[in-house]
Amino acid sequence: MENLPPRIVLYDGVCGLCDRLVQFLVARDHARALRYAPLQGDTAARLRTQHATIPTDLDTMVFVDESGVYLRSRAFARIARYLPMPWRLGTVIRFVPRFLADAVYGLVARTRYRIFGKVDACGLPTKEERQLLLP
Repeated sequence: MENLPPRIVLYDGVCGLCDRLVQFLVARDHARALRYAPLQGDTAARLRTQHATIPTDLDTMVFVDESGVYLRSRAFARIARYLPMPWRLGTVIRFVPRFLADAVYGLVARTRYRIFGKVDACGLPTKEERQLLLP
């Protein structure tokens, strides 16, 4: 896709857990390999025109890179590849059967608003962090 970075994490823009996860990733992605966009935004809409597998529902974390689209637990496994140790060890989740890993993911997804709440305003990102956030 023209003018889009090669590796994009799509997340629920109002989810408190997702917001914390993005902050976690930004703090650990020292190589600045990842970019971030809400599933409710323009970037996700543009990506959906090229990748029909990107859901419109907000309970799915999505990772898009040069090799394809990854959902739920497989998204986490792919994202971990771009993090330093020990976080890179998260790639081992790919060896867990998908039905099991996605069942745990689904449990977290169903309870995330109750546990972590909703975010109605984002923290003010630094100038460098703003370059990582897509609309």
